Amino acid sequence: MTDIDHLVQRVADRAAADNDGLPRPVDDARIQEAERRLGIALHPLLARLYREVADGGFGPDYRLLPLLGPGPSVVGEYLTRREASAGAEHPEWPAGVVPILTWGCAMYAGVDCLSADGQVLLFEPNPYSGGSWERCWFLDSASLAAWLETWLAGTGWFEEDAADRDDLVEPRPWEQAANRLSSGA
Repeated sequence: MTDIDHLVQRVADRAAADNDGLPRPVDDARIQEAERRLGIALHPLLARLYREVADGGFGPDYRLLPLLGPGPSVVGEYLTRREASAGAEHPEWPAGVVPILTWGCAMYAGVDCLSADGQVLLFEPNPYSGGSWERCWFLDSASLAAWLETWLAGTGWFEEDAADRDDLVEPRPWEQAANRLSSGA
């Protein structure tokens, strides 16, 4: 068993322990439909989570969104945000960053499917005061695997007691935000 196999199994175990009645995992046809609608491939680990754990409903706080609708979903939220950015002088949502959960107050966690490690980004629109949206984007984790490990360990900035810890690692500004927002990718 590889480290990623072990991680997926640990996520599945935690998801089952935390939730009664998890949604069923999606099949390959649903993954392909989602990727067709998104216009990009899902990060491989993200696809495995939906294929092997559940169609959302697990993870920190508000839990991962389902892959496809009805209602709020990864595909629906991505397409809505990208449509709002199309042709805008100051696009708010970069191509390839799929929202996987909402933190509430219009904040999202997103996986950068164009990065090899699947960086997890935080979109926090409250600093926006006109102009570029770049200061609303933060790097939460260098990889989806590391983000999941943080959730499993209960050490994320989003944990209820996070502010009381000396070792808290908060999201930092996403250095690629300006370039990715202006390039459309």
